[in-house]
Amino acid sequence: MSAAVAGPDGRRRCPWGLSTADYIAYHDTEWGRTVRGDDRLYERLTLEAFQSGLSWLTILRKRENFRAAFAGFSIPAVAEFTDADVERLMADAGIVRNRAKVLASVQNAKAAVALGPGGFDELLWSFAPTGRRARPKTLADVPAITPESTALAKALKKRGFAFVGPTTAYAMMQATGMVNDHLAGCQTAS
Repeated sequence: MSAAVAGPDGRRRCPWGLSTADYIAYHDTEWGRTVRGDDRLYERLTLEAFQSGLSWLTILRKRENFRAAFAGFSIPAVAEFTDADVERLMADAGIVRNRAKVLASVQNAKAAVALGPGGFDELLWSFAPTGRRARPKTLADVPAITPESTALAKALKKRGFAFVGPTTAYAMMQATGMVNDHLAGCQTAS
């Protein structure tokens, strides 16, 4: 199944969004919807980085634990995390305990602070494609990276961000509505 399919309620959805109730809720109410604001975008970028190499469902189910562990994804608060905070996070079984990803999350908060209030939002959204593009017809039509995500990853790295390659950048762009990769025929697309 690679085209939009009918779910249990008869609404056509992207097939990946039908495997669990968690995915249905996320697909229908969040994925591909516009997200603005430094902290909200920092949360999405951080979660996408933690997802790298794992199932998104794992991250989605641990999301509230991540929010608690990372001070609600407050950029200024995470930027002040110390080595003791890193060790606290490494001992927290409620999140993914990957030292490189934890350290990158703290480093990324510091880099976001350096952009000033609203600067992170402005930077990320400056890489959103302009104009409307045709929605993909099948999952095979959905790219893993784009020229925009590659440019965004380079811009973030240049500003001191870590653990954000083109694939992670594109996943964040999809999740935050910078691009609309809901399949043609998906009835929940915004």
